[in-house]
Amino acid sequence: MRTINIDISDLEFQKFGLKADRLSFSDFVDIISRELSRQNLAKTVELAERYGLSNMTMDEISNEVKVVRNNNAANS
Repeated sequence: MRTINIDISDLEFQKFGLKADRLSFSDFVDIISRELSRQNLAKTVELAERYGLSNMTMDEISNEVKVVRNNNAANS
């Protein structure tokens, strides 16, 4: 087994909710994956609000998806 060292600020240590100075690689990947998912979700919500998609109902979203799929099928 190999060991790698990663420097992290106290702020980041707290932000990621770390409790120990040593992590398994899979725990590290899980923590980073959760943070990336959180950031991507925040960006998605921001874009949805910017373009007015956050006010759409599920039926409206489904209809938009159908239109795009039909257009793609017709152009194939």
